[in-house]
Amino acid sequence: MAKDQVRFGAMEESLYERVGGLAFFVDLVNRFYEGVETDEILRPMYPEDLEPGKEHLALFLAQYWGGPATYQERRGHPRLRMRHGEFVINKRARNAWILHMTSAVNAMEMSDEDRVELTAYLEMAATQLRNR
Repeated sequence: MAKDQVRFGAMEESLYERVGGLAFFVDLVNRFYEGVETDEILRPMYPEDLEPGKEHLALFLAQYWGGPATYQERRGHPRLRMRHGEFVINKRARNAWILHMTSAVNAMEMSDEDRVELTAYLEMAATQLRNR
């Protein structure tokens, strides 16, 4: 069942709404990128200017978790595997990404249930992007 479908006769509030909207995802991504900036494995995969990537990731996550479709309006379908295909994403890179993202998630205020759901999705997505 999709996150926004009716359950037990009432519309379920999306994670996007529960955590406070776009500002939450912008803060999450900024915290994540603090780790990326100094990571010897990940930093070489990113362009010198990190700002566009920060915006893209925040908008993608916001949309995925029930926010407005701004990401898709600006960039089209996410096509995550295609967009990341040029990078060597092995187990070390995946684990470094998860380390920084989990640290960012754990620094955010949210319910334990939302933290578990968000972390599970991020781990699954990172694992699916491995290509080596």
